[in-house]
Amino acid sequence: MKPIQEISGIKSWAEDDRPREKMLLKGRQALSDAELIAILIGSGTRDITAVDLSKEILRSYDNKLNQLGRVQIDDLKKFKGIGEAKAISILAALELGRRRREEAGHELQRITSSKDAYEIMSAKLGDIDHEEFWILLLSRSHKVKDKICISRGGISGTVVDQRLVFKPAIEKLASAIILCHNHPSGTLHPSEQDKVLTKKLVASSKLLEIPILDHLIYTDSGFYSFADEGLI
Repeated sequence: MKPIQEISGIKSWAEDDRPREKMLLKGRQALSDAELIAILIGSGTRDITAVDLSKEILRSYDNKLNQLGRVQIDDLKKFKGIGEAKAISILAALELGRRRREEAGHELQRITSSKDAYEIMSAKLGDIDHEEFWILLLSRSHKVKDKICISRGGISGTVVDQRLVFKPAIEKLASAIILCHNHPSGTLHPSEQDKVLTKKLVASSKLLEIPILDHLIYTDSGFYSFADEGLI
């Protein structure tokens, strides 16, 4: 005969594995994304449980939290059973996750590789549905002096003025620059426009003696480094 405590534990799995009880028994790492979201929304409807509702929401965004992190409150309210309060809870949790990544980036402020630069900027470029172009200004020892957004655009691209790239670098006496922009489309490789722009900026940087060390392209699945690929 099994101990009473174990029988009670088995009963706690009867209704959708009850995410709260599962976290208590097995730890937060044991929960799926849907179960974690179910804890946030608390309850489902008469027709669907909180876990199944969470699965439905995730499926609508290809089961990717990065895509879910880009939605607005009204987008979530389209799901039956998600009102304003539950939508706010979901987005607040996702925003905390984004800020945690950004905080981790602040802790690593010296660039030694393309991966370092990627981690420092991933929180700013990871959860947006439009294109942005940023620069990292570095000291002589490759410590980050500043992060500056040069331009914001649409889903397919953004316009970058060379003067706006080098003006803050000159004013802040940067010793080097790293270029960063995202591809909301998810395309990991540079476009011909990206290559032409990079070539022009690198040529200008040589005249100004402010070297461009890399150009990173961000997507939900990772990053592309011009320097790692031998294009700078």
